[in-house]
Amino acid sequence: MERLAGRVALITGAASGIGYATAQRLAAEGAAVMVTDVNDAGGQAVAGELGTAGGRAAYLHLDVVSEQDWQQAVAGTVERFGGLDILVNNAGVHGEPEPIEEVSLASWEHSIAILQTGVFLGMKHAAPALLRSGRASVVNISSIFGASGGFGTSPAYHAAKGAVRVLTKNAALRWAQRGIRVNSVHPGFIDTPLVNPGSLRQRSGSEQVYQAILDVTPMGRLGRPAEVAAGVAYLASDDASFVTGSELYIDGGYLAR
Repeated sequence: MERLAGRVALITGAASGIGYATAQRLAAEGAAVMVTDVNDAGGQAVAGELGTAGGRAAYLHLDVVSEQDWQQAVAGTVERFGGLDILVNNAGVHGEPEPIEEVSLASWEHSIAILQTGVFLGMKHAAPALLRSGRASVVNISSIFGASGGFGTSPAYHAAKGAVRVLTKNAALRWAQRGIRVNSVHPGFIDTPLVNPGSLRQRSGSEQVYQAILDVTPMGRLGRPAEVAAGVAYLASDDASFVTGSELYIDGGYLAR
């Protein structure tokens, strides 16, 4: 089913993980996809893969904390594909593992810049192109930790993801009658380079962290990036034409506890 035929999507952090899976899914649904990332080799490879599979795709470098990069990415997308209908703010970093009393100001500001300010800049600079679409959709990737306290650590990650949750609702109200829907997706623990067993062991030095994640997820497993991408595709499509300002939790039941 090509629910997104004729539409153009820009995805941040699309060189790996959820962003990569989202690029694959939106291209399979018929969208032209602008792959963006700071990982140029990885992003170019993803765009090439999508093109080889028969999709329309291109790559642009985008550091989401840079206004200039955002301006160039939006302009480049419109120039390449003729417009912009879908914005997926996905780029992220893993949360600092320390509790609040140990987090440095530099670490706090780094996380906030990428996870929160990057989303703001994306919506701000994509707005003119999205308003011209008339059927636009913004999907902001938040987290289960945007609506819960998690394990009492990674305060900047929680603060930023919580801000994205409410910023999404604010923009949704602003644009509700102007042809732009805005929703947030809240993944649980997903098998990505940030949350796979190997990376967790490397950051914590312990297998117990991985087991703890499984223990607090009612379904007892990590989610798959493709499962999150399916939710993004729904929100980007006309199947969600009456959905704005909403939160979609894809978390294996984590927040049902």
